[in-house]
Amino acid sequence: MKFGVIVFPGSNCDHDAFYTIGNLMKKDVTFLWHKDHSLQDVDVVIVPGGFSYGDYLRAGAIARFSPIMDEVIAFAKKGGLVWGICNGFQILTEAGLLPGVLTRNANRRFICKYINLKTDNFSTRFTHSLDKNQILNVPIAHAEGNFFASDETIKRIEDNGQVVFRYCDENGNVTQEANPNGSINNIAGIVNEQGNVLGMMPHPERCADQILRNTDGAEIFNSLVMA
Repeated sequence: MKFGVIVFPGSNCDHDAFYTIGNLMKKDVTFLWHKDHSLQDVDVVIVPGGFSYGDYLRAGAIARFSPIMDEVIAFAKKGGLVWGICNGFQILTEAGLLPGVLTRNANRRFICKYINLKTDNFSTRFTHSLDKNQILNVPIAHAEGNFFASDETIKRIEDNGQVVFRYCDENGNVTQEANPNGSINNIAGIVNEQGNVLGMMPHPERCADQILRNTDGAEIFNSLVMA
C-alpha cells in the first residue's frame, strides 16, 4: 500500500502524516506537490491539516482549485481512498467530495486542545479494526471546525451511517458540553456514501508516536493499513 501526502502552501501537518505513515506504519509514502497533475500511483491520498493558502476567503476555498485536486476528485470517484484531516476535511467539502461545510467555531475562537472521540461507524476502511469500547483521545487545532449542513443533508448522512466520529466525554457520552466547536450532532468526522472518502477535524497524526505518550491516533492509521 502506497500513500501520498499533498503539500499545499501553508500545510503544517504534512510532515506529521508523512512521519506517521513512513516511520511508524512502515509504509511507502511520498509527498504530492499541489501543482502536480499526477498522484504517482498511490493507493491512499491524505489531504493534511494546516492553513492552505493562509485560509484566505475561507478555509480550503483556494486549495480546492489546486491542480492536484482534479486528480484527487477523479481518484475518489473511481473508489480510491482519500483521507482529509482538519484543513483537509475543509478542502474535501469545498471540492464536493463530502457534504456539508465547516464554519467558524461557536465561540469564534481558535481551539487547540485534546478532545474525546466516539466511533459511530466501524464498517469503514478507516475504522474497521478499532476497539468498539475505546474512546479516542485526540487533539484538535482549528478555528473553523463547526460542521454544518441542511436538515435534509444531516438526516441523510445520519440515516446512511456516514457519521464516523462524534465528540464525546471521557465516558463516551455525546453531550453539548463535550462539543468543542458547535458542530451539529457533535459530528467530528464523516465519510461519503461510498465510504472511501473520510474527513475529520481531529488530528490523529499528532498522537500516534509512543514518545508523545498517546498513541490513540495510531489506531486509525492501523485500521487503514490493515484493510
